[in-house]
Amino acid sequence: MKLKTALMGAVATALLAPMAFADAHEGERGRDGEVKIIYWQAASILNPFLSGGTKDIEAASLVLEPLARYNETGALVPFLAQEIPTVGNGGVSEDLTSITWKLKEGLLWSDGTPVTAADAVFTAQYCMDPEGGCAQLSKFNGVENVEAVDDQTIKITFATPQPNPYGPMVGGQSPILQAAQFADCLGAKAPECTEANFGPIGTGPFVVTDFRTNDVIQMVANENFREPGKPAFASLTFKGGGDATAAGRSVLETGEFDYAWNLQLAPDVIDSMAAAGMGTPVSAFGTLVERIEMNLTNPSSDLPPETRSTAAEPHPFLSDEAVRRALSMAIDRDLLVEVGYGQAGRPTCNLVPGPAIYASDNTGCLTQDLEGAMALLDGAGWVDSNGNGIRDKDGVELQILFQTSTNAVRQDFQALIKEWWEQIGAGVELRNIDSSVFFGGDPGSPDTFEKFYADVEMYANNFDGTDPQAYLSAYTCDKAPSPATQWQGENINRFCDPAYDAMVAELQQTADIELRGELARKLNDMLTKDSMTIVPLVDRGRVSAHANSLGGVILNTWDSELWNVADWYRVGDNR
Repeated sequence: MKLKTALMGAVATALLAPMAFADAHEGERGRDGEVKIIYWQAASILNPFLSGGTKDIEAASLVLEPLARYNETGALVPFLAQEIPTVGNGGVSEDLTSITWKLKEGLLWSDGTPVTAADAVFTAQYCMDPEGGCAQLSKFNGVENVEAVDDQTIKITFATPQPNPYGPMVGGQSPILQAAQFADCLGAKAPECTEANFGPIGTGPFVVTDFRTNDVIQMVANENFREPGKPAFASLTFKGGGDATAAGRSVLETGEFDYAWNLQLAPDVIDSMAAAGMGTPVSAFGTLVERIEMNLTNPSSDLPPETRSTAAEPHPFLSDEAVRRALSMAIDRDLLVEVGYGQAGRPTCNLVPGPAIYASDNTGCLTQDLEGAMALLDGAGWVDSNGNGIRDKDGVELQILFQTSTNAVRQDFQALIKEWWEQIGAGVELRNIDSSVFFGGDPGSPDTFEKFYADVEMYANNFDGTDPQAYLSAYTCDKAPSPATQWQGENINRFCDPAYDAMVAELQQTADIELRGELARKLNDMLTKDSMTIVPLVDRGRVSAHANSLGGVILNTWDSELWNVADWYRVGDNR
């Protein structure tokens, strides 16, 4: 048997796991009134192709859906598709150069019009438009053509064999857009389509009725949703803003909200809130890594806007690998975990912490080494030549602008890291930005993480599913945000290494699972221990909370947390 065929058979076995549905989910659509969700990072847009921010992607997942998504075990399950295509069922070609999806019969957009294969074709064109910037372009790596075989059939053809063909329009990051609504929004026009970007017509369980950017979204049940009796809730309020503490209290202590996302709080704080008895914290590990990103380009405001923070202007001191490495060596990751996450965190040196086959044995960063960091800087010629306490070289000082989003844990991390970096001779200015802005993707804002007008920044990110191919592909040279892409793009470091790009191309064509694991580990190491372009800190367990009166919640770290919101329902006296 061919290795690639064997692989696809193995994949098929895992992917065809049944969807998990909640008990007691019966009755008329809208029977349970209102459900209230709070994301303390407020949504700023409902088009995941124009934002890499998790809060935008997950808010959009209430409305927009992909062909398939990952369940709580990491298994791929059909959503708009009838089944998951494999080599075994004929949906993936023997040579792995094409995948064919069949839409479910009778699918309707929320406006009552039919969903067709033409919508999928348009979605691919939208993201792949050379004049636009698509935040999820890595999902379409290797795509040569997307065609509508008929109204229900979508064929995606790749330029080379793809052992993992489940990228385009799979997972919460890559849903299908309605062609009719977005027809005039291609390329550079994409960010200008405010009405569509703020109120997309979708196939999901809810419909947007009012969107106040960076604040609150009001939704109602989609009367054209494909599953009778779902959603159980007639309306949904998606509230954003505030902080993790207030969000946690609103579910666990006061009962004001039903679901609170991403409670980045010290473990004892969460335990204290849960003691009130109104709600239940839920947690799970996946691929979420808190990291420091090094800017390899110059963010100085003295530069013209067309070259600032682009490859045209190398960074004055972070271009030196010795500096990046010393900054990593100075960090005590064990203490960060103790302070910030307790049992919900693990120190890590890896961008890809799992699954196990993709996790590097890289552990070199786990021991803090202040003396070694200072010796490394000395050897690289970074010394304090004028006695002001900050190292310099050739007239350039190690003066670091360190930015992140606003939340208590990240500010604690900033304070500790600032102290360590100052001990080795760096000057550090701390900056925190409201999460709704930082992760918002607004090309006009100077404060987005993609624009990266700072020297280093800290946040967490992860990937859909269990295969890191698309995630690692995000760091190829062509994925760097710039004015030409409306500052969209996943490669926010502006990392560019032809050897890395070549290995990504090799991964995309490799079927053998063991070899795929080896290549992924090497790519991880190139970004982390080999170059310190990305400095991982903590492998974070996701901690959220739901009201005790809310049933059907299944925490999912492999896709949107709201992946099964159609199955949520009211329980107990409040039903």
